[in-house]
This record gives sequence, C-alpha cells and structure tokens, in this order.
Amino acid sequence: MTINKEVFISVDIETAGPIPAEYSLLSIGACEVDYPNRSFTCMLKPTTMNSDAKAMEISGLSLKMLAIEGLEPIIAMQMFRDWVVKTVGNDGIPVFTGFNASFDWSFINYYFHRYLGANPFGFSALDIKSMYMGATGCNWGQTRSSMIASELHPKLIGDHNSLHDAQYQAELFRLIRNLRQNSSNS
Repeated sequence: MTINKEVFISVDIETAGPIPAEYSLLSIGACEVDYPNRSFTCMLKPTTMNSDAKAMEISGLSLKMLAIEGLEPIIAMQMFRDWVVKTVGNDGIPVFTGFNASFDWSFINYYFHRYLGANPFGFSALDIKSMYMGATGCNWGQTRSSMIASELHPKLIGDHNSLHDAQYQAELFRLIRNLRQNSSNS
C-alpha cells in the first residue's frame, strides 16, 4: 500500500458573517505550512449583501468594493482548487489546517461544493487550537491566539488579511509541532 505524503495547507478566510449561504466568503488566504511563501490569495464577489457589522469591521472589507473588484466565486474556487492540486503534487494529500478550523473549513467546504461539486480537502480539517491543547495539556480557554503567541513567540502577527493570517497560522503550527517534537525527545 502506498502512503501519500500529507501536505499541510494553512487556510484563513474573511467573511461577511457567521455562516455560509446567508453570508458571503470575502477573501481566501492559504499557504503551505512548511513553505509559507508558496501561497494563494483572492477576494470574492459577495453572493449576498447580508452582513454582520462586527465581521465587516474586523475584515475592513467592503461588500460594494468586492462586488466590483472581487472574483466570481466559481472562478475563485477553481483557482484555489488548482493551486491546492499543484501544491500537493501527484503524491500528496492536502490537509486543511486552520486556527479555529471549523469556521474557516465550513465556508471553504460550502463554496467548493456549491461551485465545483467537490472539496479537494475532503471532509476534515486540522485545528491548530486543538493541536496546541493536545501538545501542551492546556485548557480550551488558553488556546486564544494571543495566549499561544505569548508562549511561543512567533515572528509574524495576525492582522485580518487572509494571506497574512494564513502565514501567521502556519508559523504557529510549526512552533507547536517543534514544541511537541522537543518534548518527545526529552
């Protein structure tokens, strides 16, 4: 049996609200965890003008601007799928990796299925918050990004730009993986 290599892809998104279908996916940022300069980013046209004021404030994006400048969702998802497939190569399996992965994956999964009929990541995601909890034995309340950053001292910071945040998450992933590997070697 051939075992394909796992390629961890850090994904971050910005949205107009808390759930797919009723609110739009506005931007996607992604990078290969171990090679964060191998990246993808795009902005999407909104599918609805529904918005949550807090979500829009956090992202700093404008639905009106994205309606003009964003990509059609089908084009954005085709481009993202093609990037994922190229990034993992013929012998790789993409592993969706996110910080609070359940939120980001829900939008990505919905959009892949709605526009392309399939999600190249499959039906699961690796959550960095859970990974940190498992590596350190901390409680769930201690998995906020600010608390993890104060312990691991990443060089990057999150700024609600989806690509920057994907790269920041990739750094957190690597730091947690190193923490786990170092504790295993002790």
